[in-house]
Amino acid sequence: MFVIIGYVVILGCVLGGFLMAGGHLGVLMQPVEVLIIVGAAFGAFLASNSMNTVKAAIAGGMGTLKGSTYNKDFYMDLLMSFNALGQKARKEGLLSLEKVVDNPESSSIFADKVAHDHHLMEFICDKLRLILTGVDVNQLEDIMDAEIEVHHEAGHAPIKAVQRIGDGMPAFGIVAAVMGVVHTMESVGIPPAELGKLIAAALVGTFLGILLAYGFIAPVSAVMEDRLEEEANAYKCAQKGLLNCAKGASPAMTVEFMRTIIPHHLRPSFSDVEAQLKGGK
Repeated sequence: MFVIIGYVVILGCVLGGFLMAGGHLGVLMQPVEVLIIVGAAFGAFLASNSMNTVKAAIAGGMGTLKGSTYNKDFYMDLLMSFNALGQKARKEGLLSLEKVVDNPESSSIFADKVAHDHHLMEFICDKLRLILTGVDVNQLEDIMDAEIEVHHEAGHAPIKAVQRIGDGMPAFGIVAAVMGVVHTMESVGIPPAELGKLIAAALVGTFLGILLAYGFIAPVSAVMEDRLEEEANAYKCAQKGLLNCAKGASPAMTVEFMRTIIPHHLRPSFSDVEAQLKGGK
């Protein structure tokens, strides 16, 4: 939502300032320039990335138009899910979690917001299976650290792809401007008024390239990077819960350890967690 608001502010200030200076919006309507810049940039985007990266970049870019999944409600659900796991393991034994990890969708252990995050659920269930086999806690931590690192590196690939296109947009704007200048130079015999329009059209190419780069693409890559960090933190929070489960910590202590991993602005308060736990009982 804030991305859309930001775009509106950018366009309002840029175009509004142009109009206040006496400019005419019609001069900026140069579909040929847009075709050259956007088309060349998209072609370079396809040529420099794998199809998986292209799909992930498009999905990530579109995802920035929506709010973040990892909000305070999500973390509360994650804490309550691990509390329920701990309670079940204490009452029915650790092996009772086998049915949960084999079919988490049919279990009431995981709250909806957690269950809908398929990648995180896969991470949790796979590591619970390792815990059920009696894996050493230190080895479990090493395995999770390695998986989170690989996941984080893979998440950076679409972000880098978007950043590279953003960095290249001013250059494509210059390409469009140079082509406009070439066309202008071959038309030097036309009246000055017409010649001025051609020069203006060429300069629009540079304007569009820079505006698209820093006003539209750069913010998207920045939000994508923030979302990746939010996702990584959710994994680290789940990791802390899994480690405490493996150590046999009490559900209350597991929840509190997990709560300390959550960023302050998203962290449910102690009283909120306590009220939720009492409500669940």
